[in-house]
Amino acid sequence: MLRKTPVALALGLAWGLCPTTGWAQSSAAPAPATKAAATPLSEITVTSTRTQRKVDNVPNTVTVYPAATIEADGARDIKDLFRNEIDVSVRAAPGRFTAAGSSVGRAGNEGINIRGLEGNQVLMLVDGIRVPNSFSFGAFATGRGDFLGLDGAQTVEVLRGPASTQFGSDGLAGAVSLRTPEPTDLLKPGRDANAYVRLGYASVDRSPNATVAGAARTGPWQGLLLASLRQGHEADNQARNDALNSTRTAPNPTDYENRYLLGKLNHTLTPAHQLGLTLESLQRKQDTEVYSARAVQPLTGTAAQIAAATLDLDTRDHVKRDRVSFEHRFNDLNAGAIQKAQTHLYAQDSEVRQWSAEDRNTSADRTRDNLYRQKVLGLSTQLESNFSGVLNQRVSYGADLSRAEVSGVRDGTVAPFGETFPTKPFPDTHYTLIGAFVQSEVEAGAFSVIPGLRFDRYELKPSSDGYTGAVSALSGQAVTPRLGFVWRLHPGFAPFGQVAKGFKAPTPDQVNNGFTNLASGYRSVGNPDLKAEYATSLELGVRGKVDGFRWSLTGFDNRYDDFIAQQVVAGAGTAADPLIFQYINLSTARIRGIEARTEWQIDPRWSATGGASLVRGYSEASGKRAPLDTVEPMRSVFGLRYALEAWSFRATWLHSRGKGADRTAPAATQPFTPPSYTVTDIGASWKALPNLSLHANVNNVLDKTYWRWSDVRGLASNSTVKDAYTAPGRNLQVSMRYDF
Repeated sequence: MLRKTPVALALGLAWGLCPTTGWAQSSAAPAPATKAAATPLSEITVTSTRTQRKVDNVPNTVTVYPAATIEADGARDIKDLFRNEIDVSVRAAPGRFTAAGSSVGRAGNEGINIRGLEGNQVLMLVDGIRVPNSFSFGAFATGRGDFLGLDGAQTVEVLRGPASTQFGSDGLAGAVSLRTPEPTDLLKPGRDANAYVRLGYASVDRSPNATVAGAARTGPWQGLLLASLRQGHEADNQARNDALNSTRTAPNPTDYENRYLLGKLNHTLTPAHQLGLTLESLQRKQDTEVYSARAVQPLTGTAAQIAAATLDLDTRDHVKRDRVSFEHRFNDLNAGAIQKAQTHLYAQDSEVRQWSAEDRNTSADRTRDNLYRQKVLGLSTQLESNFSGVLNQRVSYGADLSRAEVSGVRDGTVAPFGETFPTKPFPDTHYTLIGAFVQSEVEAGAFSVIPGLRFDRYELKPSSDGYTGAVSALSGQAVTPRLGFVWRLHPGFAPFGQVAKGFKAPTPDQVNNGFTNLASGYRSVGNPDLKAEYATSLELGVRGKVDGFRWSLTGFDNRYDDFIAQQVVAGAGTAADPLIFQYINLSTARIRGIEARTEWQIDPRWSATGGASLVRGYSEASGKRAPLDTVEPMRSVFGLRYALEAWSFRATWLHSRGKGADRTAPAATQPFTPPSYTVTDIGASWKALPNLSLHANVNNVLDKTYWRWSDVRGLASNSTVKDAYTAPGRNLQVSMRYDF
């Protein structure tokens, strides 16, 4: 297990890094915020068009979570952040994995689901840089959500619909973009320094946390330093069986430690030119005592099963993401042809390492040491030109280039039958993405038209070094247009919409992979003819605001061609004729839905929010349709807030309809379909002093026992450990922020 670091160390980190006398003139802490108002009317988004626009002036649906909202809600990670969203979810199954067979829960926060698609089909960005892809191979499974550190988030934006015109590959379903703070986000006009310390505790996993940040400027220089530390244990559930074997439904004992460090240094060359340097490091370490992998005593079964029975399983996981980036920004509204320009050069090194040690009965004990790594070097540039006359027009254009080195290694002792360690699940691959785009934002009175066009080329060049299977290179290109509009016909009635194309290039492990287990009668093979996935999206809606009442109604229809999925393409499942698994392009997939959102400022003290989302989807292969399991049941949310000068109180009710059996894909075993549920969260914020803010939240205040569909997908209805998949019961989160 991880060596325990006492809470005092977290406090020492906070106070030890905090400057003293030179920072005493900082401004007060931000006013308390609430998740019920995640997107204030004045909030700006840059993800929708890669330019700054108000959220009520974009042709699609965008949600913005500012830092104050994240802080007041006490979100530990992205699953916490999106838990009351109507069309966004995060899959995070309980950790019930094994050393060499099952990967259930090993990937942590696996990825973000937007309107029915998830994983690598959702683009995830930190300061415009892609988060590494997820990867799965047997018991080795990596996620994407744990690469994000909310303590270093200034804003988190969620864009629905294809994002390929803006960012290229991957954003079939949408994009989640995290922006880290700049020194100016902490500094106030007329002040040259500011710092704060934030301390908190979450009972759901018994995790104390500390964050310290400071910013200063002198002459043309500005700097920022932010550091955070969180230590915790296994997340609670509503199960009570704490047996030390596979019948266990209580969480397996876990210790984790998250460390995050962000440093920025900006230099103003002239009023129009600025240079920036960013250093970022995220580290997550987790140790787990996997009681649920242990065999039930006394041992039963065949002689081979008794010999191989697991008596103990200990694991250590390590996730890291380090990056350095250089930036040049130009901003001069009086310049000639180009008024704004931004160039970004970056390098990022990310890896997931999973180690397991398994004690078996009389069979040889075995270990597994698996590594997935992605190193990327990239360049991005964007320019803006503004034109005025009969029509006002802003043209943005630019190019993106990235080259990633993607590799994986499976190592350990007692390799599977027919294998020799170390081995590679796919060949080391150079993965290159090149794209160029142009977009025009035309303003004609109350009407905005936003056409865009992008050309991308992708190339996968694998290396045969150390890889025993067949190796195939792959390249392709895509053109992704978009046409959006916003018509401010009346403050209370403003139609908007867009037609957009999207694409997702195949990943290295989909094109080239090879594994054979004749004893179990199966093998996997690559597919050098794999094509990119494509999306065609239509979104139409109307929004308005009248006398403090804001509303929106949106409908969407997303069609996907050449949908990629791993399928059995041949074989009978015997040693002589094994099953052949291969990633192939399915015929089509389609997801349709409708969403409604409201915000109502009832009076200066009372406000309310509400929303509902209904989504349906299916895939089609060989002329047969099947429901998409990744589509969530209908969800609705209602929030109420009461605010005084120094106090605010809030409550949120989330209702999820049960998952119908007719909305699940066919399976050999009837899947578990959780019933409907309603969960109540409450919270309060108190600005005790001008520079001291306190927040408290009680989630699932009624201690409801329920299952989230995102977490139980794939669980059989006859499972005897369904309680292990229950969501946490009543839990408390508290935090304090002091600004110096």
